[in-house]
Amino acid sequence: MFVSAIERAAEFTRPIHTILRYFESTEVRPGAATFFFVNADGWALTCKHVAQQLPGAVQIAQRYQAYKAERAILPSKNRRQHERDLVRKYKFGPEQLVEMKNRLICGEGPVTFSWILHPTLDVALPKFSNFTKLSSTSFPTFLKDGGEVKQGKFLCRLGFPFAEFGNFAYDSATDTIDWTTQGRQDTPRFPIEGMVTRYLLDAAGATIGFELSTPGLRGQSGGPAFDTEGRVWGMQCATAHLDLDFDVKQEVVRNGIKERVEDSAFLHVGHCVHVDVLKAFMREHAVAFSEG
Repeated sequence: MFVSAIERAAEFTRPIHTILRYFESTEVRPGAATFFFVNADGWALTCKHVAQQLPGAVQIAQRYQAYKAERAILPSKNRRQHERDLVRKYKFGPEQLVEMKNRLICGEGPVTFSWILHPTLDVALPKFSNFTKLSSTSFPTFLKDGGEVKQGKFLCRLGFPFAEFGNFAYDSATDTIDWTTQGRQDTPRFPIEGMVTRYLLDAAGATIGFELSTPGLRGQSGGPAFDTEGRVWGMQCATAHLDLDFDVKQEVVRNGIKERVEDSAFLHVGHCVHVDVLKAFMREHAVAFSEG
């Protein structure tokens, strides 16, 4: 059903690769998110929560460097106590990020980027500049009539939920993580379909999005939702978890042994920003796009 549409959407949908490290750990954890180009001028769309993590990487690095600078000049007397005090000062702990680095698969050249954030909704317009070659030469067509977004319509979403790239490492000499030239440099795209189930409304009752019957997977945020023709109907932004009230406490047999199982069932559904919201935001900032 969506074979040709996925190939079409793949031409303009790109990943954001992220590597993370936590306090007192040398493990590098990969992650991914999604954006998609809008036009040849370097404009793109993604979620605001995705765009906001990019400048946060600089702040995280600066904080950790400040901590290391202070630790380097601690007095040797009662050093262990001073180190504990310093950790408390910076509020570091096992789940505190100390490094985050992002790589946007966007093009060639000394690429720079900025972004415009929607004031209230989970939408951002990244703008790539100074590229010698953009990584996309084909761009989306947005649904012309947003009124076509109705219950029962099947759509597909495309993104990068499973981070399988491996071109990163921890350097013990510098106590930093960084990108390398070794290891897999790409990560596979992943589509998932769903039926439009409900509309998402703002406080005034205006439609700002729609719900799909299947979840958007972690890493697909910022990816397009499109029909069988490849036209963009919206953008994946979140997943909601609906309590089905099907709590089960039951004896089952596992490997010949009776066990008691307890389970609470939830329906995981995807939330998408409506195409009319995306188009209005682009028009507001004079971003050219195609519709049909």
